[in-house]
Amino acid sequence: MLSEQTRQSIFEEIANVYETRRQIPPLTTTYPLIRIEDAYAIQQRFIDQKLSTGARVTGYKVGLTSKAMQQLAGATEPDFSAMLDYMHIAEASEIRTSDCFDPMVEIEIAFVMKKALRGPNVTAVDVIRATDFVLPAIEMVEFRINRSQGLSFIDTVADLAAIGGVIVGSNPRRLDQIDVRDISGELVRNGDVIEKGLSSAVLGSPVTSVAWLANKLSAFGVGFEPGELVLSGSFVRAAPVKPGDKIVARFSGGLGDVAVDFV
Repeated sequence: MLSEQTRQSIFEEIANVYETRRQIPPLTTTYPLIRIEDAYAIQQRFIDQKLSTGARVTGYKVGLTSKAMQQLAGATEPDFSAMLDYMHIAEASEIRTSDCFDPMVEIEIAFVMKKALRGPNVTAVDVIRATDFVLPAIEMVEFRINRSQGLSFIDTVADLAAIGGVIVGSNPRRLDQIDVRDISGELVRNGDVIEKGLSSAVLGSPVTSVAWLANKLSAFGVGFEPGELVLSGSFVRAAPVKPGDKIVARFSGGLGDVAVDFV
């Protein structure tokens, strides 16, 4: 594990990317002794710094929810990060790619909490009871750490689980209105379908993903609060975007579409 001084130095490196506009090399290359505990501690320093300047936690995201993605990252479980208010992007907005770091997009189902939910021992039944409704969502993935040099699970965790922003639709559905395990989704770029998937690709069910996260967060002394949003994980591969791309996520089950443009 790393010293507190080294953790602080890494946090500052990641935070400085927003000023320098230059990605940093993988942490696992620069700091071969780094462990997953260090990565989550570095992530938390970033969140704490943002909270100290007035940001607020609005929910959480789960990443690496498919076995294929876990194997690619050298992981044995998903990862997660808190989401902050400034990460929310209005539907049908224009996002300047010059403000992003190697942006990509994914499609997900977002859970909005009706009641507080804390682990350990949270079950799928507990998640269903605590959920107010679900929404269609696009997650904008971005990388403060240079993924072209080969990212590991530890790198991704330290880098806020690679979250850049989230765009949610405005067509809510309660869990008793849909089969959340059987939602089909399409990722459309400039009118062409580039990815398709089923929600069951997310740990068998997005509900399972949310339960996993509630239990994982209990080890950090936190849980979901009423009104918070939980991104349950993508059920398609992340797709890169460039200026001029018009992105639409299409969902079955009455969830509808979500759109965003990159300029």
